[in-house]
Amino acid sequence: QVQLVESGGGLVQAGGSLRLSCAASGRTFSRYAMGWFRQAPGKEREFVAVISRSGGTTDYADSVKGRFTISRDNAKNTVYLQMNSLKPEDTAVYYCAARYSLATMLGHDYDYWGQGTQVTVSS
Repeated sequence: QVQLVESGGGLVQAGGSLRLSCAASGRTFSRYAMGWFRQAPGKEREFVAVISRSGGTTDYADSVKGRFTISRDNAKNTVYLQMNSLKPEDTAVYYCAARYSLATMLGHDYDYWGQGTQVTVSS
């Protein structure tokens, strides 16, 4: 069992930055690929970014490529999402997720989810 707790969300003006963190419980964090997803009001959950178990491979949704960076620290059982040049359309609840296998952009492939953290970008 893995528990995930996100933090770092908040209210920021367009063009600003936020850094989200996701702390995982357990001693096998390095065996999990980690993903970030988001869900805006009235919209379906969408993929944002993913990082492989070692951190050597990352992938991003086209809408955030060049602005967001995913990283992980396996010694701290934590995955991060650095978000720069934020836009109002980035407003959503952001979730981290863990998959005991290879990285994927498909949300239904993930085994564990956090409770989410709200990110609001004002124009």
